[in-house]
Amino acid sequence: MSSEQQNQSSYIQVPTKTVTANGVSYAYREMGPRGGVPVIFLIHLAGTMDNWDPRIIDPIAGKHHVITFSNRGVGASTGTVPDSIESMADDAASFIKALGYKTVDLFGFSLGGMIAQSLVLKHPTLVRKLVLAGTGPAGGEGIQKIIGTTYYDVLRGTLTRQDPKEFLFFNRNAAGKPAARAFIARLKERTTNRETPIKLHAFQTQLKAIRRWGLSPSSDLGVLTQPTLIANGDNDRMVPSVLSSDMHRRIFGSELVIYPDSGHGGIFQFHDRFVPVALEFLGR
Repeated sequence: MSSEQQNQSSYIQVPTKTVTANGVSYAYREMGPRGGVPVIFLIHLAGTMDNWDPRIIDPIAGKHHVITFSNRGVGASTGTVPDSIESMADDAASFIKALGYKTVDLFGFSLGGMIAQSLVLKHPTLVRKLVLAGTGPAGGEGIQKIIGTTYYDVLRGTLTRQDPKEFLFFNRNAAGKPAARAFIARLKERTTNRETPIKLHAFQTQLKAIRRWGLSPSSDLGVLTQPTLIANGDNDRMVPSVLSSDMHRRIFGSELVIYPDSGHGGIFQFHDRFVPVALEFLGR
């Protein structure tokens, strides 16, 4: 095994690279076998590449070429955070094309799932398959309330000296609390070459973009022909779980997985159950 392969045996060890597109230097990480259709991971609100759960990335990268990156103006990527989901989608398309790919699979979580929907609607020939987790459609009822929910849980996290994601992503019960602590611990496994956390203004701009998405006209998801896997917990406080069912009804042939007694981070709480489903879907 080469030293590069050894370094890439786990996501927490993968080095950060950069590629330039439209004057923006995008930071990205990649691992897994080359040659097939890569899976592009689109991260959540305020997230950097360090916010991906290695228990999801590692097994998927065991079978597929996985690429994560930080959005414009976030982490080690340069530029200014866009104030609309549509602009973020154009950025993602530019990033993908800068890497030389004409066809990719998209794995979008939360904000990343919104970006994925916009990207596939604007650049349909670029996308082969979609995985949409913990997310909702444009105009989805309740999405505009994310700002209030987020600030409330950021405050709760500050007052209790806990990561706000423990409140935002997980139920505060006997099942959710230990799952939250385990998830946060996994995110800390990478100890070197970590990205800088998102700046406050960039975070606020992302929140505004999500609110605009929630208040915008509904998109015609019925035009999508890409195979789509939709997943969430049954009690998502950030992006209401009912919106996952709504997308499932509107995207012909889509598959829906809802995990019990879990919230926004259902795929992380049930990573051992979700990963086989995702691998089967991506491997068809």
